[in-house]
Amino acid sequence: MNLRQIEFALAVAEESSFTRAARRCHTVQSALSHQVARLEEELGAALFERTSRRVRLTPAGEAFVRQAYTTLEAARRITEEVAAATGQVRGHLSIGAISALGHLDIVALIAAFHARYPEVEIRLVQRGSEELLEQLHLERLDLAFVGLWQGERLDGVTHLRLAQESLLALLPPGHPLSERKRLTLESLSNMSLVDFPRDSSARRQTDKAFAAVGVARQVRFEVNHLELIAQFVARGLAAALVPESVAANLRGVVPVPVRDAPKRVLYAAWPKAPSPAAKAFIALLREHLPLGADDT
Repeated sequence: MNLRQIEFALAVAEESSFTRAARRCHTVQSALSHQVARLEEELGAALFERTSRRVRLTPAGEAFVRQAYTTLEAARRITEEVAAATGQVRGHLSIGAISALGHLDIVALIAAFHARYPEVEIRLVQRGSEELLEQLHLERLDLAFVGLWQGERLDGVTHLRLAQESLLALLPPGHPLSERKRLTLESLSNMSLVDFPRDSSARRQTDKAFAAVGVARQVRFEVNHLELIAQFVARGLAAALVPESVAANLRGVVPVPVRDAPKRVLYAAWPKAPSPAAKAFIALLREHLPLGADDT
């Protein structure tokens, strides 16, 4: 078994296709298939079920994938740690982030890091907080920016608290409630609302907030992007709840404070043994933060 075989097999698992995996690995399909077959022979188990329509993991394949990521990460860390011992920061940096990062400019931060450490290959993905934390625990990310609700815990990772903010109501211009200085969740209960999907942490928390005050609500539109939320509100089709820093950057809507709305806490989180590139990125992040931020 060698690292190249492991990389090939993981590519097939992620792409669910030998053809796409070969293209991604910059090799011909016959060579990739041959190496995966040799790996299966050495392991004594089939890793994939192959049909004319799809490729999927067998139970043995699922067990292989769980360990394969750890193996590749360990191999990658060897070269990076040796380079760091000689004062060089290079290798890879995988960052995950939620879409609503408040006042944090993730693009500017990555640009500053790239200028300082040009030999580090940077990857960024946007996902929900739950998926990002799962990827962090599986060591498929080096660092993640996540949003949790006040009182929720971050376990198994080191984290830096970046900001805390309340949710504001977004109303269409000219709406009768848009002139109010402050609203309640109950005042929004009879309005059509636009929110994130039901299985997201953002949606679950707003559901809990309405339930805590004994109020039912009417979510008519479920979307994945803040821009769509703002568009539904601006068109007069719904109201919404979004973090105050997000509301400040939206146009065509009226933000109004909500007395009993939940609070969101934004964190940077990383494994307890971060890679050299992650350590350098965390140090740069601290340089851009106001005094008072602390890690746990």
